[in-house]
Amino acid sequence: MKLLKLLPILLLGISALGFTTQKTPSWQTLFNGKDLKEWDTYLAPDYDDSGKPLTGIPIGLNNDPKKVFTVIKQGEENIIRISGESWGAISTKKEYENYHLQLQFKWGNLKWGQKKNSNKDSGLLYHSVGKYGADYGSWMRSQEFQIDEGNCGDYWGVAGGAADIPAIKEGKNYTYRPEGKLISFREDSQIGRFCKKMSDAERPSGEWNTVDLYCYGDTSVHVMNGKVMMVLYHNKQIDDGNELPLRKGKIQIQSEGAEVYYKGIKIQQITSLPATLLK
Repeated sequence: MKLLKLLPILLLGISALGFTTQKTPSWQTLFNGKDLKEWDTYLAPDYDDSGKPLTGIPIGLNNDPKKVFTVIKQGEENIIRISGESWGAISTKKEYENYHLQLQFKWGNLKWGQKKNSNKDSGLLYHSVGKYGADYGSWMRSQEFQIDEGNCGDYWGVAGGAADIPAIKEGKNYTYRPEGKLISFREDSQIGRFCKKMSDAERPSGEWNTVDLYCYGDTSVHVMNGKVMMVLYHNKQIDDGNELPLRKGKIQIQSEGAEVYYKGIKIQQITSLPATLLK
């Protein structure tokens, strides 16, 4: 009994010394498992098989006549199906900052238009800001965690998104290497807006993959199936040649010519990046 009475005093003493017990932030589900009411959809103009727009008129916001974005039942669970037939994305209605995002995806079988003879393609776009359709008539300004067969984890700056990444040149492209020189990847430079991931961790087509995206301050980390693909520093946006911060925004998931399925989309706030990611 005496020890129990002393316990609150001991805990107060620990707190006074600067030691606190921290709870792991709870996860917030971004897909309710039933429908896409918590998301907006946006679809670009229709394109022909060469990638040229047929009309130049976007299908637009929350207008999905071809049912590109649907929720289907597979096995015992409901999942998101993105057909890929039209270019565009689903996007969160809210902006997010300082978070750990996790989701699962797997490839379907269908490919469309200019992607019929290419890798199956999609993408996780984060820190999404500005107008819809800013890039290729399809996507908001953002940073891309590439989801593409054999290339999952690559970086693309979308419609003015930019970042500094340690990298080395390999052939025509630059590849992320922790020991590499810090290089600015941006569309208005000779180097461009694309950087390859460090290694491959994607599972065979048709199997579920787990994507983890960590964003804190102006740093972000791309993780595939538990393996770090890339660390990006000084996330920013280029506007009329000026560098502006890009640390928060909506989250988009692309439709880009391939059938793909998503589930388990959830997010939690973080107060720092796990040290293990930056080794």
